[in-house]
Amino acid sequence: MRIPRFYESTDIRQGEAFSLSDEVTQHVARVLRMKAGQQITLFNGDGAEHLCKLTHVEKRHAEAIVIDTHHVSRSSPLAIHIGQSVSRGERMDYAVQKATETGMASMTPLITERCEVKLNNERQDKRIRHWQQVAVSACEQSLRNELPTINAIQTLDDWLANVEADLKLVLHHHTEQPLGDYPRPDSVALLIGPEGGLTEDEVSAALAAGFKPVAIGPRVMRTETAPVAAQAILQYLWGDLG
Repeated sequence: MRIPRFYESTDIRQGEAFSLSDEVTQHVARVLRMKAGQQITLFNGDGAEHLCKLTHVEKRHAEAIVIDTHHVSRSSPLAIHIGQSVSRGERMDYAVQKATETGMASMTPLITERCEVKLNNERQDKRIRHWQQVAVSACEQSLRNELPTINAIQTLDDWLANVEADLKLVLHHHTEQPLGDYPRPDSVALLIGPEGGLTEDEVSAALAAGFKPVAIGPRVMRTETAPVAAQAILQYLWGDLG
């Protein structure tokens, strides 16, 4: 049976006993109904994973002690930063989840002209926290020990003016240049449009900012599918897939 794996944001040190967070306690005690003496794996984003033994389990409180620590990086050598146009509900969650599983380093949610989602500052902060938790859950499932960064929501213009990468790409089905034609980069910025696509003015602005247009096939993909498919190809070419 696979040992349950959880993200714990506190300092974790071998040989030290500590109380688990409310979120982890709920999973351990209420969902999995684990008992003292059973083992879990914890990570806190610093690149290590810690095998722990539960020493005390109640419905609202659980404690564990670290019995072994391994420094295991499963992050890709290719740092991919995704500029993802904000989409509604489960579509954005899917993009964050699957992009995390396939190895993205960071994501910036973008407000574009055809973006249908309108968020005030309070709702923006709430969505960022939600998407970061989606990424945490994806790391728990995919055995990643470092968390990807979910940045604050930006306008497309601000992101284009500030994003840095060896290779900047905008998905655009009107080009025939394959990804394999580019020299191997260490970092990639990948711009994904909304469900209705980027406008011609937005594509032109991306090209003026140094982005290269690239197609990943003859079919037009949904906004939540495109980053996953594109990143899988990038990781196959220059990262750690395949």
